[in-house]
Amino acid sequence: MKHRSFLTYCILFLITLSLAVGCVNPATYIKTTTETDTTSSSTAGAVRLGFSAWPGWFPWQVTQEQKIFEANKVAVDLKWFDGYLESISTLTAGQIDANSQTLGDTVNSISGGADKVIVLVNDYSTGNDKIIVREGINSIADLKGKKVAAEEGTVDHFLLLLGLKQAGLSPKDIQLVPLETGKAAAAFVAGKVDATAVFAPFTTQALKLSGSKELFSSRDFPGAISDHLVCTRKFVEQNPDKVQAVVNSWFATLDFIQANQEQAYSIMAQRAGVSVEEYKQYANGTKILTIEENLKAFQPGNDMNSLQFAAQEMSKFLKEVGLAKTQPDLSKLFDARFVKAYAEKAKKS
Repeated sequence: MKHRSFLTYCILFLITLSLAVGCVNPATYIKTTTETDTTSSSTAGAVRLGFSAWPGWFPWQVTQEQKIFEANKVAVDLKWFDGYLESISTLTAGQIDANSQTLGDTVNSISGGADKVIVLVNDYSTGNDKIIVREGINSIADLKGKKVAAEEGTVDHFLLLLGLKQAGLSPKDIQLVPLETGKAAAAFVAGKVDATAVFAPFTTQALKLSGSKELFSSRDFPGAISDHLVCTRKFVEQNPDKVQAVVNSWFATLDFIQANQEQAYSIMAQRAGVSVEEYKQYANGTKILTIEENLKAFQPGNDMNSLQFAAQEMSKFLKEVGLAKTQPDLSKLFDARFVKAYAEKAKKS
């Protein structure tokens, strides 16, 4: 879970991941780094692709380890980011070519002047973003006056705000403790805060606190949180063949996972820093989109299943709350040609 931004959840106002508990989740301490297993990493002209801790993006680890990029004739420098927000700023700065990030964060970046293109939908969050509370807190109203840890500017922060609004509370009704997602989960387990807003796999560690439980999650807002492969426009325009190869590699990875589930789960669980059994618990909380579902998502529509509609609604909210002075031009945000080309190729094969 972006898995992940502030702004994806802003839309929800309009529409009605482990850490130390005795052990340390590798995802909390591995510094931003190029993955080590790769000939492609040292290849000149490799696609610099960023990803971070979220179940919908762990398949990229499978892509790399099973040499699926190579099979699709594209060199990829796969970069792991310890901090999700760092991956976004790195893409905005042009220090990587593509990144795994939410729709909301991407709209936010464009509002700030960035020029990015969404070329693929990885997944929808269907429960892997959670508000987790200690024993004794049984309703959103019970959060009033309590200390709640969340990473400011992430979708989980705004999931929290959404829940508060539904319960008739405002952000001022709680004591927000701003912490990076991993540290937020750790603070919760250590008893320093009463609740935390986190995404998988950090949810696993937070729920190890005796008596803790999920108060609400992204499952309560179906279709509202989408995660994507996002590229700089310059990279797409100059390297459409490489973008196509990366998109092809993604769908080939989904085929591999379906045919080799145990092997794939082992790879993804290791990247997440959790056991295979724990990782399997994330399955229902993240819906990976098929090629058919990707094609549908890119089509115009009048509900949250349409990316164009969702992006416009997010943009409106940004302006409404003063986070953007004007609504950004989103007319060139989505580029479905790569998904369409893969679908045509798959149909013929």
